[in-house]
Amino acid sequence: MVERLLIDHVGHRGDGVSLTDGEALYVPYTLGGETVEAADIPGHPDRRKLLAVETPSPERITPFCPHFGVCGGCAIQHWQVDAYQAWKRNLVVETLRAAKVDCDVGALVDAHGAGRRRATFHARMGTHEVLWVGFSAANSHDIIPIDRCPILDPGLDGALEAAWALAEALKPTGKPLDIQATATNNGLDVDIRGSGPLPSPRITALSVVAEQHRLARLTRHGELVLMRNAPVISIGAAQVTLPPGSFLQATVAGEETLAKLVGERIGRAKHVADLFCGVGPFALRLASTARVTALDSDAAAVMSLQKASANTPGLKPIKAETRDLFRRPLMPQELRDFDAVVFDPPRQGAQAQAKQLAASKVPAVVAVSCNVTTFARDVRLLIDGGYRLETVMPVDQFRHTPHVELVARLVR
Repeated sequence: MVERLLIDHVGHRGDGVSLTDGEALYVPYTLGGETVEAADIPGHPDRRKLLAVETPSPERITPFCPHFGVCGGCAIQHWQVDAYQAWKRNLVVETLRAAKVDCDVGALVDAHGAGRRRATFHARMGTHEVLWVGFSAANSHDIIPIDRCPILDPGLDGALEAAWALAEALKPTGKPLDIQATATNNGLDVDIRGSGPLPSPRITALSVVAEQHRLARLTRHGELVLMRNAPVISIGAAQVTLPPGSFLQATVAGEETLAKLVGERIGRAKHVADLFCGVGPFALRLASTARVTALDSDAAAVMSLQKASANTPGLKPIKAETRDLFRRPLMPQELRDFDAVVFDPPRQGAQAQAKQLAASKVPAVVAVSCNVTTFARDVRLLIDGGYRLETVMPVDQFRHTPHVELVARLVR
């Protein structure tokens, strides 16, 4: 059924929201005040497919990517920058208010920089044995074949071509391949997942493709296929060799911005705990002025941090250990010697660790998050434990999406 809808506002996921008879209907790629024509989506009673914009918003602009609206990577390219940034900051304001977390929210800091330095391409054999390589469609497992992506860092130049060639060598059927590419100082680092065990001829074919596309390293499920150069990134003064498929902040500017905000908020602390430390984007910078104890459940990431620390002159000691902070959070007695604690958990937050921090006497806690809902839950625990929340800084490294990073300082 085709409907004519008036869009009231843009919701938390970036979709336009139409309020019809008190019921919210979600229409992607629309803006507040627009009148649109939309159609039902089978199996999704509260969602509609945009057919046409009859009355456009004065804030509407032309998207810059030809795949926008089909590829599910970006939710918003059609909104003027100032309005988009105000909306994104307001996502933080509204979520914190709903959680009864009272604080100032700073201006949104743009940290897109040169673009995304890592991307995961999907590959599958489509109908009539036609290979598709690209990104997933919005709210779907369908693969949208693409020939370019304008939001990627120039360091990923050649990654899409390499992904097509690797997929051609594997000819995936059934479950799609995930081909994760990361831009490093030494070239592209690529990890393939979803292929299952491979016979020797396929491994040889992958090695040939890796050589042809001059990949720094190619791994399959983390296992080495070929390495021409160790994939290294710079973190402060350190050079860090990445584990296969390693997690990194999406953009170089995002990592640098978050690290700068964290460094400013630990002040003159001389002994800092960096929890959920990864390969050390905070620890390796903080160690220029403070002793650091760094903990993470990812043993390979911790090992990379240890090696980088040992090979970087001028740093104060970094004690890096593998520890599952969800199962074994640092207890108050283990936290007593720290002047400041930094924690940057995955999207699910750090509820178990926040409870122990709330019971500690650590003078300052710097909370970093990629999920405002779990951030609000965790800082609520700290506030209830006697901490005072200072200004929350929202950081936009995932431009064109509803995702936002946060950095905040809490003090006793």
